[in-house]
Amino acid sequence: MLMPATLPRRLLAEFLGAMLLVTAVVGSGIMATTLSPHDGGLQLLENSTATVFALAVLILILGPVSGAHFNPVVTVAAWWTGRREPGALTGGDTVAYIAVQTVGAITGSVLANAMFGVSQGLSVKDRSDTHLWLGETIATAGLLLLIFALVRTGRGALAAPAVAAYIGAAYWFTSSTSFANPAITIGRAFTDTFAGISPGSVPGFVAAQIIGALIGLSLAAVLYPRPQSAAAFQTETPVPVAAVP
Repeated sequence: MLMPATLPRRLLAEFLGAMLLVTAVVGSGIMATTLSPHDGGLQLLENSTATVFALAVLILILGPVSGAHFNPVVTVAAWWTGRREPGALTGGDTVAYIAVQTVGAITGSVLANAMFGVSQGLSVKDRSDTHLWLGETIATAGLLLLIFALVRTGRGALAAPAVAAYIGAAYWFTSSTSFANPAITIGRAFTDTFAGISPGSVPGFVAAQIIGALIGLSLAAVLYPRPQSAAAFQTETPVPVAAVP
């Protein structure tokens, strides 16, 4: 059994998780457009498949260290629901988690661009339509509900396949292809490729994600009113979250 992780170890895990997740999303998107330049559906299939596998593996590797949040809305939700419990995330921990998740996500885009020889720069892909915001709201609400359902029913060990499966499905059943993660959204603004999003579209996506998180938390509170210890979000039980498309 692992010793409880110190804050620096947890922050490193969150940085690496966000970075490698965005690297997988952006890198597979670049590869997909290279291999299947005239087939958008196949590009999305290739991109989503790589993301699902990468997410599941990252949760398995880093979940026992930090809880594998990789996502500011998950971190804030974990802090808020467990703030009165011993051993839970503190406000300072929460701010630090969000900071390293965001920096990690940006680094992931830069790394993917470098691996594939793509020019560094901001995306020009506009994603500002209201139907995409609705897609992000639905995607994030479902993600938060899934995570809290796992934590509050003692099934955290299923996080890797369950969260990865949800993200893989949400790639296809949401109009936005399920970013569902403010840090990942910001990170993807730093690549002008298949997976990019223009900086001007980021605020709308993040607002929709926050609304979705509140909906997901509210549903979880009604459906699963007796949570287990908030420590499940930290070191022992790998219950994460990220998302992308």
